[in-house]
Amino acid sequence: MMQKSYVVCTTKPWNIAAYARRAAAFSGNWQLITSPDQLSPELLEKIAPRYVFFPHWSWRVPASFTRRYECVCFHMTDVPYGRGGSPLQNLISRGHGSTKLTALRMTEELDAGPVYLKRALSLAGRAEEIFERAADLVYDLIGEIIVREPVPVEQSGETVLFARRAPYESAVPQDGSGISLYNFIRMLDAPTYPRAFLDWGEWRLEFDHPSVSDDVVEAHVVIRKRNCS
Repeated sequence: MMQKSYVVCTTKPWNIAAYARRAAAFSGNWQLITSPDQLSPELLEKIAPRYVFFPHWSWRVPASFTRRYECVCFHMTDVPYGRGGSPLQNLISRGHGSTKLTALRMTEELDAGPVYLKRALSLAGRAEEIFERAADLVYDLIGEIIVREPVPVEQSGETVLFARRAPYESAVPQDGSGISLYNFIRMLDAPTYPRAFLDWGEWRLEFDHPSVSDDVVEAHVVIRKRNCS
């Protein structure tokens, strides 16, 4: 019997590391794509994948791909709650301590496709730690999907949309509690994300690795000249 082929498209370091740890244990032929420039119609036609998986992919996938191939993305909310951008930051800023990691079929409408599987995900710790946990959970879901090949089920319930955060929204708020400040810093504490910051004249102070005790927050800080142009 001919082995099935699968493609994983991701650019985040924690997802690439999880692919290296986990994909070799799965049956079939696997191809990793780490740049949107590599995702071409010619490549997919050559591979003829059974599934194309998109962990933490930040670009819209053309409808020509999603109509022809079974494309699966992974969204960090219990959809239809939390469709849209910056799910981790939106969840933490709304006070959530846990969520669902959802595997869903990609459609032309963002995060609106039918659902294959959902698994519980803790939101404790720094953003990088949460993303690393989610990356391993992605491969638990992938393993189930390639074995069971489940038929995805349409979403049900009230739709709540999240807006993608802009870099300027990482400015540290001027009020709130110690725990809210701790949550603000930790939810942005991951590579490729704009750190929580304060601007002071020509300087920008960027914060990471926070801790909180008795409403007092401690954090590592990097101070650099900011771009004032």
